[in-house]
Amino acid sequence: MKLAIVIPYYKLAYFEETLQSLSNQTNADFNIYVGDDASPESPSTVLSKFDKLNLKYKRFEQNLGATSLTKQWERCLQMTENEDWVMILGDDDVLGENVVKAFYDSIETINKNSCNVVRFATQKIDNDSRIISDIYSHPEIEKSASFLTRLYTEWSRSSLSEYIFNKKLLQQKGIIDFPVAWHSDIALVLELSDFREVFSINDAIVQVRVSQNSISGSSSFIKQKAKADAAFADYLIKNLDKFSKEEREVVVDRIERMALNNRKQFKFGVKVMLLHLGKLDFSRTFSFIYKSLKK
Repeated sequence: MKLAIVIPYYKLAYFEETLQSLSNQTNADFNIYVGDDASPESPSTVLSKFDKLNLKYKRFEQNLGATSLTKQWERCLQMTENEDWVMILGDDDVLGENVVKAFYDSIETINKNSCNVVRFATQKIDNDSRIISDIYSHPEIEKSASFLTRLYTEWSRSSLSEYIFNKKLLQQKGIIDFPVAWHSDIALVLELSDFREVFSINDAIVQVRVSQNSISGSSSFIKQKAKADAAFADYLIKNLDKFSKEEREVVVDRIERMALNNRKQFKFGVKVMLLHLGKLDFSRTFSFIYKSLKK
């Protein structure tokens, strides 16, 4: 029951800290695969410091991340071998020293509940590795559909590095290719869990870096994020039947707000209007049109 930790590498700035967190793991029963996306910053010096890790490195001569981050993730996943579970770890994120141990300690319960997605508690860190948030924890077992609505209504968050996935299922389904992979992590959780249960481990923490060098913290990807919002909203509309009545209301409200903030995506607004009309909700249809015109 081996774990693969896949690191799609491009930025050198925090890479040593990421590898150090893997070296610090109290359970070393995992393999590491580093896929270099034709980075101009060679990681060879940093890698040489961690020669005791079970690590395989491959440099790809074609840069994929600039056009499709998810395609880069998928070719890095192809480096893996016979592992059953996989984590896709950002090259600037940091694992608490007991993350791997906590995963193996929970594996019996994970299998008993037929969970294909495992999630850890998280904290945000900044450029200087300072903690800039409280700990985000979750119910031990929670439907991913319920998590999405909680994400939209409560104090919560999500990023790819905090998850471990059933590798076979991940390879079968693939990763939905949204621009700059915005929302791709959430869609992956929904897909691999089939909108059902996700298992959470709250006594181990993944630190997720939010900085101007990261997509989540940067203001350089506004147009791509807007397109991703529209594409993810379309995905949610197609899967609304997977949510309970109460959850659908939250999701539809979020879709509407994304559309209102996406004024240049005209087709997005039309889809939301048709969504309301399809439910014969004329009051909400006219309200949305009014808000759109006002925007």
